[in-house]
Amino acid sequence: MTVTASVPAGEPPAWAVLQRRLFSALDEVWRVFEERYCDPDGGLRFDGTLQGRDGADDFYEPFFNWPMLYLLGGADDLLDACKRHWNGVTRQLTDAGFLIDEYERGYDWFHQGESLLMFYGICAADPSDEEFRRRALRFADLYLPASPAGNVDGPRRMIRAPHTGSGGPRRGVNEEWAAGYGAELAGMRPYGLPLEDLPGIDTWDDLADPVNARRMGEEMDRRLGDGDVAVNLASTSLIANAWLYSHEARYRDWLVAYVRAWQERTAGCGGAVPDNVGPAGQVGELHGGRWYGGAYGWTWPHGLHSVGAVAVIAAMNAALVTGENGAWFDLARAPLDQVLAEATRGPIRDGDSSMAMTWRQRLGAEADGDLQLVPYRRGLHGWFDRQPLQLAFPAWIWWCSGETRDQRRLSRVEAECGYDWTTVHAFRDKEEAGHEAPWLSYLAGRNPDYPARALAMALGQVARRMALIRADDPAVDPGDIHRWQRLNPVVTEILVQLTTGAPAALYNGGLQQAGVRYWDADRARPGLPADVAALVEDIDPARIVVHLVNLSNTGERRVTVQAGAFAEDRIDQVVVEELEDGYPGRSRAYRADRFTTSTRRIDVADNHLLVILPPGTRLHLTLSVSRRQFTPSHPTFDRFQEKQK
Repeated sequence: MTVTASVPAGEPPAWAVLQRRLFSALDEVWRVFEERYCDPDGGLRFDGTLQGRDGADDFYEPFFNWPMLYLLGGADDLLDACKRHWNGVTRQLTDAGFLIDEYERGYDWFHQGESLLMFYGICAADPSDEEFRRRALRFADLYLPASPAGNVDGPRRMIRAPHTGSGGPRRGVNEEWAAGYGAELAGMRPYGLPLEDLPGIDTWDDLADPVNARRMGEEMDRRLGDGDVAVNLASTSLIANAWLYSHEARYRDWLVAYVRAWQERTAGCGGAVPDNVGPAGQVGELHGGRWYGGAYGWTWPHGLHSVGAVAVIAAMNAALVTGENGAWFDLARAPLDQVLAEATRGPIRDGDSSMAMTWRQRLGAEADGDLQLVPYRRGLHGWFDRQPLQLAFPAWIWWCSGETRDQRRLSRVEAECGYDWTTVHAFRDKEEAGHEAPWLSYLAGRNPDYPARALAMALGQVARRMALIRADDPAVDPGDIHRWQRLNPVVTEILVQLTTGAPAALYNGGLQQAGVRYWDADRARPGLPADVAALVEDIDPARIVVHLVNLSNTGERRVTVQAGAFAEDRIDQVVVEELEDGYPGRSRAYRADRFTTSTRRIDVADNHLLVILPPGTRLHLTLSVSRRQFTPSHPTFDRFQEKQK
């Protein structure tokens, strides 16, 4: 189905001009970052020494959203740059002993999820690359029950250790921690004691005793280094990514079985998502029967920040491969409803919140107000570590499910949160997220200026990152492996929201889903064509409103609009606005006469449609959609061309 725009763009909307300016700026700055911090083979310039198990994720993270920029419409050569950097970093980490056969030797899925975002992005941006396709299947095979790697216990439906990978289960924790977890680890102090039930170790200061530090390290190695943990649910994205290529039942069946196992464990814990399963398959086996206390779980170090994220990720992946919401999202709802029931009020206090600095950056002066604070962690003394609710979790649940109860939860959080959802705070953290509140209020019709304000804010963040790069001296602390992610100048959160109608992917391993995606039909590649801006103005379970603008006054642009990130949704009908009369008017006139438009409804019954945008035109598309009507896949443009023939 093809529709052609006829309504004049006239005075181009500010958001459209700013959006194209942001694309242009981003295509300049990633080249500067690359030239300054990367070797010719794509690896990062690094003169330090990597020790222990931690660090592989930090080499991939500076590029995590570069493939997304290409997929949205970034420069043609950006895709090759992404692959070069992935290959270069992979060789670099292989030489350092962190990878075997191009995959993580063995580490936790909180960090593996971060590492893989770049890989998932490349797979989505170029599914025709056979080398990355083979990698996707090979990596996912490591987490199937039949794999000789032995990461999975099929009969017990569990992953055998918190640290796993191409080397199989890697039991224990970081070697340096196993030898002694002491009070000198000042950076870990905000997270408190990893284990709270060791006699004689009641406070962080007790770890100053070398004997206590050794005891803590030994017990961490034994109890936090064995059995399954909730954060392993992030592995479902690796499985789903492979299934999007091949649709082999073995990937879908294991993903479904694993998520169901965690659902059953949650039911067995009275509706609380447990964070630990012992080697014999029992919840609490290594933690005195308690459902909390596992690695990257409810007690240590991040609580809801990690458990809530993987519960949403797992539910989204299960719904993706089955085509059904079913009860999958109950797993994601459970931790949110549990902490909301324990909410209190007050300002953000350093001693009460392990992520106080993050929230002060996100909320500015509002952080000192009367806020709704939910407990992120649970320990022997009850719930603690109170912070505002991370909005990405309930936002994604509502976005995927479309259910009224999930919309009500969002509305309740807005009413009780204690800060203004329409404010666009000028911050950017490494997760490229956190602006869900003003975006949601825009979709609800209460924040009409959000697109232009958010895009201007994003441009400001790019400018600040470039200023930081100019001021940066790599010779100072050359072993800092977090420098690059702090300086990555590519910002994509706002572009994802405005063009695709979805929140940014969850940072600890989520696949990016979307209401709509775009293809440059003339260049047969993903993303918006040059000069074209897109804005999703409204979205609900059965409708998406998209505004397309061609800012070129000389060139026609052709855009294929796809429903769903993986072409899984069906466009049933589209209502388009058409010019009737009055433009451009008489040449003797100094201004255009008022023109008139009408609307037309067109049947589509497909997962895409072709939009032709003559020079200087715009088009409103009101798409009636049915969710999950086609088998999701990593689509290529050839698919659409064949259907059009």
